Amino acid sequence: MSDTTVVLVGAFALLGLGWYGLMTTRHLMKMIAILQIMVKAVLLLLIAAGNASGQPSLAQSLAVGVIVADTMVTVVALALAVQLYQHCQTMDIREFARLKG
Repeated sequence: MSDTTVVLVGAFALLGLGWYGLMTTRHLMKMIAILQIMVKAVLLLLIAAGNASGQPSLAQSLAVGVIVADTMVTVVALALAVQLYQHCQTMDIREFARLKG
């Protein structure tokens, strides 16, 4: 198997595990961590596609941009999760559906 094939199989495995994790957990912090794993899998796919097309520098620069944006989104999500925990005293997303206002 070539290196690209191994990366593709690993990335799709991470995506599958992430999807399974999102479907089975109700804990908000776990969901944020699982989304991070899925984003990293997409980054692997992006870099593998860039290497396969002969433009690895373009793929790497796009990956850096995605990492920066992903970090900002994660910081905001974690801040909101902390605020929700302080308000509701739980991280179960089913409880958040009862919030009003």
